Amino acid sequence: MVLGHEGCRAVQAALARKHVGAQQRSRIQVLVDCILPALPDFHPRLSPEERMAQAVECNVRFTVRQIAGSPEGRVGAAEGRMKIIGAMYELQSGRVRWLSYE
Repeated sequence: MVLGHEGCRAVQAALARKHVGAQQRSRIQVLVDCILPALPDFHPRLSPEERMAQAVECNVRFTVRQIAGSPEGRVGAAEGRMKIIGAMYELQSGRVRWLSYE
């Protein structure tokens, strides 16, 4: 399971990198660089909160696709040993929202 959560600071740092060029310390920057490809170009009228929520979900979906497309993910799924799913965790309510895939 790939579990994203609202207000994820790593995704927040990736958004800052993408939009204002913010740089992080070396190990955090490595994580940010892994998240950057997951971030789409957002509609300019989105609020910062909406952009953040979409960015976290996009990162979860991207990570699920990366794992599913890896050699280990393909073999594990083909053999029925694994199922790769994504979900969003809402910190305030404790609710988990499962993501659907086509």
